[in-house]
Amino acid sequence: MAAESTGSELPERESMEFDVVIVGAGPSGLSAAIRLKQINPDLTVVVLEKGSEVGAHILSGAVIDPIGLDKLLPEWRSEDTPIKTPVTADHFLYLGPAGSIRLPNFLMPPLMNNHGNYIVSLGNVCRWLASKAEALGVEIYPGFAAAEVLYDDAGNVIGVATGDMGIGKSGEPNANYTRGMALLGKYVLIGEGARGSLAKQLIARFKLDADREPQKFGIGLKELWVVDPARHKPGLVQHSFGWPLDAKTGGGSFLYHLEDNQVAVGFVLHLNYQNPWLSPFEEFQRFKTHPAIRDTFEGGKRVAYGARAITEGGWQSVPKLTFPGGALIGCSAGFVNVPRIKGSHNAILSGMLAAEKLAAALAAGRANDEVTEIETEWRDGLIGKDLKRVRNVKPLWSKFGTALGVGLGGLDMWTNSLFGFSLFGTLKHGKPDNQTLKPAAECAKIVYPRPDGKLTFDRLSSVFLSSTNHEEDQPAHLKVADLAREKSIELDVYGGPSNRYCPAGVYEWVEKDGQPTFVINAQNCVHCKTCDIKDPAQNITWTVPEGAGGPNYPNM
Repeated sequence: MAAESTGSELPERESMEFDVVIVGAGPSGLSAAIRLKQINPDLTVVVLEKGSEVGAHILSGAVIDPIGLDKLLPEWRSEDTPIKTPVTADHFLYLGPAGSIRLPNFLMPPLMNNHGNYIVSLGNVCRWLASKAEALGVEIYPGFAAAEVLYDDAGNVIGVATGDMGIGKSGEPNANYTRGMALLGKYVLIGEGARGSLAKQLIARFKLDADREPQKFGIGLKELWVVDPARHKPGLVQHSFGWPLDAKTGGGSFLYHLEDNQVAVGFVLHLNYQNPWLSPFEEFQRFKTHPAIRDTFEGGKRVAYGARAITEGGWQSVPKLTFPGGALIGCSAGFVNVPRIKGSHNAILSGMLAAEKLAAALAAGRANDEVTEIETEWRDGLIGKDLKRVRNVKPLWSKFGTALGVGLGGLDMWTNSLFGFSLFGTLKHGKPDNQTLKPAAECAKIVYPRPDGKLTFDRLSSVFLSSTNHEEDQPAHLKVADLAREKSIELDVYGGPSNRYCPAGVYEWVEKDGQPTFVINAQNCVHCKTCDIKDPAQNITWTVPEGAGGPNYPNM
C-alpha cells in the first residue's frame, strides 16, 4: 500500500494505522467515533483536531435539538453535562430602523418551535463528547491539522497526513522542522465543518457536486456577553430579521440567554449579498444598537468574539457523501437547516449513520472501498426529512427579498409540515456566492459609524478576544494564486471587498511605491473561510496553518 510518494529532500513520514480515521473533533466527528466504539469496542479509531484543544475552533449559536444526542447517548439527561439551559421562551422579531414587531408564535411553522431544545456552548458540548469518546478508547489528537489526503495507486483514499511543522516563511525547513505524520485508515471520515480544505479537494477530485446545486453559505458572527442579572432571562431565545439589512440582503440575528448571566448575540449574513461595500462585521455592530436589542447589554461586558462560515444550500446542495475510502459528514456535507439556524443535530445523526455503515463494512472484511449505503440512505432518514421540508426557504428569500421571500418561505414550510409537499417543487439556488457581487461603481458606498467601545467595537479588538494565535515564522496559510488577477478583479472591479467581508482584518489594499499592494495579515485569521467562498476572482484558497494555530474559543 503506497501512502505517498516523497521527494528525496524530505524524510519519510512516520505512519500509524487505524480502522477509521476521522478529521475534525466537531459534533459529527466525535459522534461517529463514539458510535463506532459502541458497535465494536475493538475497532481502532482516531480523531484529528486542528485546534489547540477540542472545542477551540467550535463556534455556533447555539440552540440544539437533542434528537441526535437522544439517539447517541440516551442517558445523557441523567448525567452532569454542559447542556443546562432549556428553552423557556421563543420570540421572533421583525426589525425596522426604529422599532420592531413581534411575530405571533402561532403563525410560525411547527418546525420553528424551540420547545424541548437547549441553549448551549457547542464548544463545551464537544469537549464533553470528547470525554465520552476517550472513555470508549478513541484516540483524539488536538493540535494536529490534517493537511493532505493520501491515496493508494488505484486512487482510493487510504488516510490523511498532518502538516509539516517548522516550515519558515520562506518555505524552507527551520531548526524546529518535523515531518507530518501519515494516519492510515481502512476508511476516512471528513468532518472539518463548512468549507473544509480537504472536503473541498475531495469534492473536486471525485466530482461529488455533479448534478447538485451550488453550495450556498452565510457568515455567522457571534459575541458572548455577561449581562446585568436584571436584564438576564435564562432560556429566552430571540430570533430577528430585517434592519440593518436592506430588503434585498438576506440574513438574521439571535439573542440566546444561557446560564450564569451569559447572553450569546449573533448575526448571520447570507454570502450571496450584492453590494461590495457591505461589511458583515459592521452590520453586526449596527444591529446591536437597535432599541429592541441594546438594552440587553446595558451595564454588561463582552467576553468573547468569533466568526464562522455556515452552509446554507441544504437539500439541493448536499454533495454526494461517499468516495472510495470514506465519506463527508456534518457541515462538510452541508446539513444545516437554515430557517432553524441549527445543524448540530444533523451533524450528530450523520456521524452516527456513517459509523453504522462503516462498522458493517469493516465487519464484512471491506476496506478503502466506497460505502455507498451512507449516500443512498441519508435522504430517507431523519436528516433528509429535516432538510427537505425547508428546501425552498433560502431560494425564495434570495429571489424575492426579505419581506415577500420570508413570507413565502413560511407558507412553504407550513404546506410541507401539514401536507408533505411544496407548492414550489424544489427551487434552484442559482449562482454560487462568489458570483453575486455587483461592480463597485454600480453600488452606493456604506458609511458605518465609529465604534463606541462599549456596545460596538472594531475588528482588531474583537480578534483579540478570540485569542487567535499563529506561529509567526510559517508560510501564510491563505494562498493567493495570482496577485495580478486579484488586483484586476477584486480591487479594480469590485473595490477590494476582502477588506470588508473578512471579520478579522486579514486583508488590506495599501499603497506601496505608488501602487496598490495586497497585504495579508494571516496571523489575524479566525478560520471563518469567508475569503475562500466570497472572493469574486476565486483566487484565494484557505489552507490549514500549523496545528493548533487559529482561534482559541473557551466556550463558544
